Amino acid sequence: MATEIVIPSDLWEEDSEAVITSWLASDGAAIDEGALIAEIMVEKVQHELLAPASGTLSISRQVDDVVSKGDVIGTIG
Repeated sequence: MATEIVIPSDLWEEDSEAVITSWLASDGAAIDEGALIAEIMVEKVQHELLAPASGTLSISRQVDDVVSKGDVIGTIG
């Protein structure tokens, strides 16, 4: 069963959007839980996203995509 990579709702208070600034792992890469996998920019602050599980990364949103709280940007299966 795949685990979704979700934009956390606790990174910022306002309903503003975020931008994916980089993926630090490639699509199809083997990922360990807790590994740094992506960075997003919210209101001029860079945030790091960690892998919520171990497995194979499947990226569904690309660098420079605008995302909101709760958006799924990929899966680990």
